[in-house]
Amino acid sequence: MIVVDSNLLLYAYNPRSAFHLKSKAWLEDILSDREPVGLPWLSISAFIRISTHANLSVATLSTQQAVEIVDSWIDQPNVAVLAPGEKHWVHFRRMLAEGQARGPLATDAHLAAITVEYGGVLHSSDRDFARFPGLRWKNPIV
Repeated sequence: MIVVDSNLLLYAYNPRSAFHLKSKAWLEDILSDREPVGLPWLSISAFIRISTHANLSVATLSTQQAVEIVDSWIDQPNVAVLAPGEKHWVHFRRMLAEGQARGPLATDAHLAAITVEYGGVLHSSDRDFARFPGLRWKNPIV
């Protein structure tokens, strides 16, 4: 399963990003493929929060536009929304400790834990994910 980080979602919908074209093409490819794609609630909420934030230069969408985009992702037959499961705390606690994650990196530890819990491969352009032992991750836009 491909687990998607919010940074790739944001790049795909921000034409001012240097990574826009690569991210957009990558996202379109995975959403039209048969391989399972997992969208964690964490990534969905970050996409909506950042893409609609009026004071950020990356904000390019209205709330309605962002919601419609998320609906279009969720409507794909190969897409599942990922929520923390029963073993999440075990994985999250381990990622926090072994990845020495604190402050903003705690969010990365949370996403890493969800990915491990579902047996997926996290797709992100954020190199901080290399710090989490046992997490399989890939930067699809390099």
